[in-house]
Amino acid sequence: MTVGTQMQQAIASCQSLVSNFTTFALETQDQNVKQMFQDLAQQQQTILDNLNSRLQYIQQEEPQYKQM
Repeated sequence: MTVGTQMQQAIASCQSLVSNFTTFALETQDQNVKQMFQDLAQQQQTILDNLNSRLQYIQQEEPQYKQM
């Protein structure tokens, strides 16, 4: 498995977590829990943004990792 493929899998996992945390926040009535899930979603989004930036860097430096 290439680095590019591993990065894409990590990005997909992060996107799934952001979606799950957002859904959990919408579904709960407890305001403390809602805030916790919103905070977790925001933290995960920051990680996702960093992974996407890293993937772009990898693709620029190593053309063989670009998606076809």
